[in-house]
Amino acid sequence: MAREKIIIDTDPGQDDAVAMLLAFASPEEIEVLGVTAVAGNAPLHLTELNARKICEVAGMPDIKVYAGCDRPLFLDLHTAPEVHGETGLDGPDLPMPTMKLQEQHAVDFIIDTLRSHEAGTVTLCPVGPLTNIATALVRAPDIAPRIKQIVLMGGAQTEGGNSSPVAEFNIFVDPHAADIVMRCGAPIVMFPLDVTHQVLTSQRQMERVKAIPGAVGRVTYQMLDFYRRYDEAKYGTDGGPLHDPCVIAWLLKPDLFQGKLCNVAVETASPLTIGQTVVDKFAKTGRPLNALYMMKADSDGFFDLLVERLARL
Repeated sequence: MAREKIIIDTDPGQDDAVAMLLAFASPEEIEVLGVTAVAGNAPLHLTELNARKICEVAGMPDIKVYAGCDRPLFLDLHTAPEVHGETGLDGPDLPMPTMKLQEQHAVDFIIDTLRSHEAGTVTLCPVGPLTNIATALVRAPDIAPRIKQIVLMGGAQTEGGNSSPVAEFNIFVDPHAADIVMRCGAPIVMFPLDVTHQVLTSQRQMERVKAIPGAVGRVTYQMLDFYRRYDEAKYGTDGGPLHDPCVIAWLLKPDLFQGKLCNVAVETASPLTIGQTVVDKFAKTGRPLNALYMMKADSDGFFDLLVERLARL
């Protein structure tokens, strides 16, 4: 079976970092063509730095990291230091990376990669705001039919929002970019808060992460131990949701998740609901079915996969 060729588009972020580690730990199934950084959880100068730090923690200094857009298409940048810390990756004390940032802009890398590979063979995995992906689609419309699929973390319906009453962070930061992506015509698989809130870093699961040997296990535990505190205080739960690794977990074991093909539209105009993902689960609108919207997760199966793979690193 051919490996899944992916580009990870990210704004690390502790959960972004774990998504990267899960992909790196699965080379038999996944080929990471590159990592593109975007502003989101932290400003771009931190997210690209954090991406390189995680590559080196994983022992993957040959992975190429590209810096992309440093602000949303039309709005001011909204970051989340209250969740991720001032560095965007608080918890472990990670050394400055020695691997170099690539000179090419992330958007150009995305366009060139999709054009140079056979159509329908490259999957985009955005786990941050969709600014890089949307900019690539606007700049080079010919790439849309070449995309195998876009597997993204973003959106919310039944869980409400985490950045506004109705909007999830990645969509809220750049709703105009999300609107472009949702209307691009490429197959989309969407992991909203509705499903990621079922995958919690409970104390039981954290003990399993803590037992992972080596530097990767230690760093992952330190990241998640810091990261879960905000959500535990906010939601009163045992653990916080582990959003972004769901994207990679689905590529590896799609049967861990259940979803429904439906139309998802993004609100871009209303001051009250900007960034809301309007999910037409029952085909009320007649709009095209543009996203496989995930609704259920096997949490234990997810952590079984995560612990087993990270132990490989």
